[in-house]
Amino acid sequence: MKEQEVKGYQRKTQKDYSLAFKLEIVDAVEKGELTYKQAQFRYGIQGRSTVLVWLRKHGRLDWKESEAMKRDTPNKKIRELEKKLKRLEQEKEVLNRAIDIADSQLNTDIRKKYLSLLSEATEQAQSGNSEPSDL
Repeated sequence: MKEQEVKGYQRKTQKDYSLAFKLEIVDAVEKGELTYKQAQFRYGIQGRSTVLVWLRKHGRLDWKESEAMKRDTPNKKIRELEKKLKRLEQEKEVLNRAIDIADSQLNTDIRKKYLSLLSEATEQAQSGNSEPSDL
């Protein structure tokens, strides 16, 4: 059967894709190298949901929620994790300052006490002593 041309539109026939090809596309999308729409365009895949079907069937990630897929790109996730890391570093700095202030005002050595207790617990765990120390 010949392909028909109607007003500049060329009807294309359905293709059968090999399993290796499908897995290659799924892998590229899951690694974040391409979005599923970019893969569809780059490789000339005609069906709108064909790549999504492959992702659901052969992918290792949960592709059932398309809304989550649109929101969580790898770059966005990296930015969110970098923000979280920065916030945690700031919290750590605040806590360290609070310990320093408490040490100076109360004339104590909180870090030294904690570190000595921690090292004792580590030594007991390594020696196999099952009696817990009073932390």
